[in-house]
Amino acid sequence: MNSPIKFLGLAASPRRNGNSTILLKEALRGAADAGADTELLLLNSYRYSGCLACDGCFKNGECVINDDMQVIYKKLLEADRLVLAAPIFSMGMCSQAKAMIDRSQRFWATKFILKKDVISDKAMRPQRKGIFISVAGSGHKKVFDGAIQVAKYFFLMLEAQFTGEYCYHEIDRKRDILNHPGILKDVYQAGHNLAGSTASLS
Repeated sequence: MNSPIKFLGLAASPRRNGNSTILLKEALRGAADAGADTELLLLNSYRYSGCLACDGCFKNGECVINDDMQVIYKKLLEADRLVLAAPIFSMGMCSQAKAMIDRSQRFWATKFILKKDVISDKAMRPQRKGIFISVAGSGHKKVFDGAIQVAKYFFLMLEAQFTGEYCYHEIDRKRDILNHPGILKDVYQAGHNLAGSTASLS
């Protein structure tokens, strides 16, 4: 029996249906059309703190803080494909995304302190991959530079190959992105491609 690719979309916008979330939904629609099993995770529906820099995860690769990140960790580890969608606030990722990534320190500790695989059953699973989606109100040509580096770090910690970023300037007002059908088409195709021709595995 075939099992579909597990495709997780992380919506970091504080808005329920912000521009980056609308783009993420298009990527998930493309993935679903390619045969993937998709899930949308609205980070603003979860309650979690930032990293305490306590080094507790150095002992066993587990975070000592008992909050909603424990639920998110499980979903991050189970996914075969990951899409992080986060708008730019103050020249960087919004706080919802950054706090989640900071709390992913446990995966860094697993890889580099404990010298263990983050994905213990990787030989039995498809290669993990991910993309980053973002929008910014600014037209500054370097407004996405910092966020892209953080996204690459995030996927590296999760042992997921970073396959690209889809970042769009001067998208600021609510639902502005709906005025750009070409962009919507691009991210739909990105999701479809990310799911890939191996969307069903034996």
